Amino acid sequence: MATHSTSHGEAALSVPQLLGIDPLWIATGILILVYAVLITEKVNRAILTMLGASLMVLFGIINQEQAVAGVDANTLALLIGMMVIVGITSKCGLFQYVAIKAAKAVKANPTGILIMLTLITAVFSALLDNVTTVLLIAPITLLITEALETRVFPFFVAEILASNVGGTATLIGDPPNIIIGSAAGLSFNDFVVNLAPISAICLVVLTGIIYLMNRKELARIPKSASDRIMGFNESEAVTDVVLMIKSLAVLALVLMGFTLGHSYGIQPGTSALAGAGLLMLLAYGHQSGEEQSESVHHIFGEVEWVTIFFFGGLFVIVAGVEHVGLLAFFGEKVLELTQGDMMWTAFFIFWASGILSAILDNIPFVATMIPLIESTADTFGGEDAIEPLWWSLALGACLGGNGTLLGASANLTVAAFAEKAKQPIGFIAFAKIAFPIMILTLMIANVYIWLRYF
Repeated sequence: MATHSTSHGEAALSVPQLLGIDPLWIATGILILVYAVLITEKVNRAILTMLGASLMVLFGIINQEQAVAGVDANTLALLIGMMVIVGITSKCGLFQYVAIKAAKAVKANPTGILIMLTLITAVFSALLDNVTTVLLIAPITLLITEALETRVFPFFVAEILASNVGGTATLIGDPPNIIIGSAAGLSFNDFVVNLAPISAICLVVLTGIIYLMNRKELARIPKSASDRIMGFNESEAVTDVVLMIKSLAVLALVLMGFTLGHSYGIQPGTSALAGAGLLMLLAYGHQSGEEQSESVHHIFGEVEWVTIFFFGGLFVIVAGVEHVGLLAFFGEKVLELTQGDMMWTAFFIFWASGILSAILDNIPFVATMIPLIESTADTFGGEDAIEPLWWSLALGACLGGNGTLLGASANLTVAAFAEKAKQPIGFIAFAKIAFPIMILTLMIANVYIWLRYF
């Protein structure tokens, strides 16, 4: 009787071997197909990357163990932990309180409110992450623009741009930074020291442009509209003072974990999950067993699982194309093009990531670029020597995300709010404003890279 099992000595034939096709072509085909459908936005991105990841394993490009090893658990832990913390914190009305307080601080002057919301978005994007920030700021912005009887477009555009510029400053500010930090072993402090200065400079430039572009339109808003905002009571926005104190305390501990943890070998993902667990205990620990289960169930329901599964699948796809040598091949071509010169390689990565991140979502682009940069380490003299390349990638991807609505997840999140409010943000209308601003911030950042590292 014939047996279907193979002995330990002989491995089963993979699909590429059976078909007589080089695995490189199959892996590349899967990657291109996923990217192509991703751009059309016809299929949910989590479905896409899960199918792409499954094909990598089913076609024998990588095995189950290699697929699991390719998933960056630290990145997923960091995202889930922060989503839980922000989900609980948003329940107490802290973010609404800050926005109303800020609006009243500028005497509800429409131009002042626009600048205040721009700055608040940038700061929150650095401390939380840009997608979470716009999820919290967008509804408040709609409320304020309704009271001002003005269109939400200039406010939403300013917030999208500020979320990506502010998110550039820290490890947790923008998903690309989370992936880069985890892959390259860069700490929270490394990001603050290297990227916060240029992020602050770009924010000042951005705020100036936003002011000049909108001051005439906003000056026409009648004073009666501003009076309505002055009538808002920010104290009413805070629904649970005790929860607010607990949330702020845990958030402070988590940020401390990010800044100090690296020296003790504690990854940001661990700090975020520990903080999430602690805040759930503080928020729901006093409830009965049944109530606790319901509360935890509800807060886990607020985690953006689509994003988590999108990341998970994406990591496996990238592991597949890395395994067949596609990224090493491109790495060699980049070095040939730049003649192995560190500065020109950094500039090439910076501008390529800036322009391509405007057209593609910057998350899959960065995930694909990481192994490519890692492959240049031997040429440039080790892992420490290629640090400028990581900062070039992070700056290009985060700032480039401002170019179009497709550039970053935060952009599409705000666009969804505008759509719901029946004030849609047109792709062309946004790009007309955002693309030139993106090019300007990239030029400023290019000078910064040159002065700082070369």
